[in-house]
Amino acid sequence: MRLVLIVPAFPKLSETFIVSKFLGLLEKGWDVHIACDTSDSPEWKKFPDLESRPGIRERVHCGWPHRPRWLALLLLPALMVKTFLINRRGTVRYLKQGWSRFGFDTLRRFYLDANLLGLDPNVAHFEFGTLALGRLHLKEIIDSRVVVSFRGYDLNFAGLENPTHYQEVWDSADGLHLLGDDLWRRAQRRGCPPGKVHALIPPAIDVQFFVPNDRRHTEAIGTRERPLRILSVGRLEWKKGYEYAISAMRILRQQGVNFEYRIVGDGGFLEAVAFARHQMGVEKAVLLLGARSRPEVRTEMLQADVFLHPAVSEGFCNSVLEAQSMVLPVVCSDADGLAENIVNGGTGFVVPRRNPQAIAEKLIFLASNPAVRQRMGLAGRQRVIACFQLADQISAFDRLYRQVLRNDPGRSGMSSKNHPVRNLARPSAASL
Repeated sequence: MRLVLIVPAFPKLSETFIVSKFLGLLEKGWDVHIACDTSDSPEWKKFPDLESRPGIRERVHCGWPHRPRWLALLLLPALMVKTFLINRRGTVRYLKQGWSRFGFDTLRRFYLDANLLGLDPNVAHFEFGTLALGRLHLKEIIDSRVVVSFRGYDLNFAGLENPTHYQEVWDSADGLHLLGDDLWRRAQRRGCPPGKVHALIPPAIDVQFFVPNDRRHTEAIGTRERPLRILSVGRLEWKKGYEYAISAMRILRQQGVNFEYRIVGDGGFLEAVAFARHQMGVEKAVLLLGARSRPEVRTEMLQADVFLHPAVSEGFCNSVLEAQSMVLPVVCSDADGLAENIVNGGTGFVVPRRNPQAIAEKLIFLASNPAVRQRMGLAGRQRVIACFQLADQISAFDRLYRQVLRNDPGRSGMSSKNHPVRNLARPSAASL
């Protein structure tokens, strides 16, 4: 069955979870494709798992340029002919039904939807809630099941001024995917019916890649000879709360704790974070490393003593799971669903958001208590193995897609569409 994952861009270092899901569902037997606006070649080089698979780029489909508008108008006839040749019946149905619903605006919508229409999916999955807005008409026009993901920002901030911002999603989507209980509660507060078909599927990681080797937390640290090594991984944006982490670093300095705070990530808040570092007088101890590949992130985690995530808003957090898999104790805020990542006092500490003093106190405690760091680190890896493995996540998505297909009263069996499929999954061990 053909599944199309709809994202703004592919692949992206900040969205490695999409890459893992894409490859995992291929191995599960789904005919998976990506529909996106952009796919930059330099980004592909940062994902060796993608680069090593022949034919994988053929499954990534970029939309035609829609800026400037005159260029889109010029390209529309050619796009219409191409889509008609690929999916004749679907194109005719789209234009006929679309015209009766949207009139002349059907041409604009067709230009934006042609990428998906040409793929003719059994299931279309909008990987972020905001992407689904204004496009739920696709469910009927292209005869596809529609699933929508909510990952944090879309429910926590987007459209808060409008009580019916996601009403079309609640009314028309065949299934919802949310990262955890906190987001499901927020969805209901924003109008989602409690009985809506949904699945709570948290992020997951490859525990065979994020392996701690022989890491041991054995010594008290924070001295001039052995500074406390603190690591954060995440985009440089306001909701990650880096200014509060940097304020905590000043408190560590005032308390006589020697440290090195390394921040992996880039984004629009780079200048603000750099200024906060300067303002707090910790420029030499706070290092802004920019974006890093997954192997480089693993190397940084091997060298760290503690992982810090001071977000003021967060749906969940893959990097916190990766840190726990690397036997790192975690200090994180209580932002939204972030606390679902760890066991407070068991695999790390949860502190109130926007509280540098609380962050500093936990970091100082961990620096002077190697036995606690070791206990929390080991408990963290055990929890990730038990609850956040990639194979379990892929199976959960497989069940969700099959459920929404079974719930379709207009289909007999699993699907009425048939697509030729080339298996690009790795061979199993049993076949070698």
